[in-house]
Amino acid sequence: MHSDAVIVGAGVMGASIALELVRSGRTVTVIDKARGVGHGSTSASSAVMRFNFSTLAGVATAWESKFHWENWAEHTGLPDSAGLTRYVRTGLAFLDVDIAPRDLYLPLYDTVGVPYEEWDADQLTARIPGIDTGRYWPPKRLADDAFWAPSTEHLGAVYTPDAGHVSDPQLAAANLADAAVRRGAVFLLSRAVTQVTRGSGRVTGVLLDDGTRIDTGIVVNAAGPWSGRINELAGVGDDFTVSVRPMRQEVHHVPARTGAAGSATTDMCVADVDLGYYLRPEVGGGVLIGGTEPECDPLQWVDDPDSVATDVTKDAFEAQATRAARRLSTLTVPNRPRGVVGVYDVTDDWTPIYDKTNLPGYYVAIGTSGNQFKNAPLVGGFLRTIIDHTENGADHDRDPAVFKAPYTGHSIELSTFSRRRPKNDRNSGTVCG
Repeated sequence: MHSDAVIVGAGVMGASIALELVRSGRTVTVIDKARGVGHGSTSASSAVMRFNFSTLAGVATAWESKFHWENWAEHTGLPDSAGLTRYVRTGLAFLDVDIAPRDLYLPLYDTVGVPYEEWDADQLTARIPGIDTGRYWPPKRLADDAFWAPSTEHLGAVYTPDAGHVSDPQLAAANLADAAVRRGAVFLLSRAVTQVTRGSGRVTGVLLDDGTRIDTGIVVNAAGPWSGRINELAGVGDDFTVSVRPMRQEVHHVPARTGAAGSATTDMCVADVDLGYYLRPEVGGGVLIGGTEPECDPLQWVDDPDSVATDVTKDAFEAQATRAARRLSTLTVPNRPRGVVGVYDVTDDWTPIYDKTNLPGYYVAIGTSGNQFKNAPLVGGFLRTIIDHTENGADHDRDPAVFKAPYTGHSIELSTFSRRRPKNDRNSGTVCG
């Protein structure tokens, strides 16, 4: 077989990249070991759309992505009859916390043009009835007596009315794949890459576990938690200043309380780094609750993504649900845990890597953690821009490519996502979604 480009990974990132590369006139083949599109990390995403990042490029990317989700039919080129995922605009309250002060991200909001409201404790109480506005930083384990200690200090929040979530993350990946296939892309599922071949100093193809060889001059690693393995097959990574590692995560579901107070509590997204959780309303009722990786909770690093236990654990469920209930009196913690388990591909500084590598023709879209689903519509454009820039003879390391955002008009410096960047120590955890 021959393909102009081979993408490893058929999650939302791989499907987005496939769509943009096939739009560029290339033949594209996507390989994934799963039996369906978006069956890996994508299906476990909370799919929250937020804008609070610590870099200008991060805020500009999220803000531009919001318009793509709102105009999903236009972005994919699919008719409404194709069954499209939808953007649910709920707004998000980002509660005050010392490690992410307002002066870290509000100037970036002003530069990018993100609308927001600053709430004090009284405004927060008025907008979210039943909320406890106490400051409890740092987050604590439930067994710690200090977890239940009262607070004499109060916090407010920054509210972004345009935030929200995508109704069905797996369907979003399927929409992108459908759009790519309609333009000629080929998806080979239940196949695994066993070798990345090279010759004359650049990538020449991939071998699959069924013996298939695909000759190509471009390979894009978008393999999520398996990306480290693919990099090893390609022999790249020695010049990376940030590394990637798979991590197990749980997102939990609790029922929504009925009544005026209950609906007011759960009809917007809440990011509460002060207590160590985030939540968003679920389509069809209920609330999704995830963690913000507080230091009191050990991170669940894994060596083999294929061996991860897929059942939610009682301890993690009780920790996250109880933290949310500590803040919101209208939430209750059920006796039986419910939720989903995913494995994320995490970098040292929680910022993704969208870049070329020192193997010509081999590119990466990795380290997307749990926070990059929201940016999936742009990731395809980012990789297309980097690939076009590099394959046309430019040195992306010395002369970084710039992505021009079609809706907002912002120029997004793609060097922010370089494999050789200084670590972004101000970026802490997934925060939400």
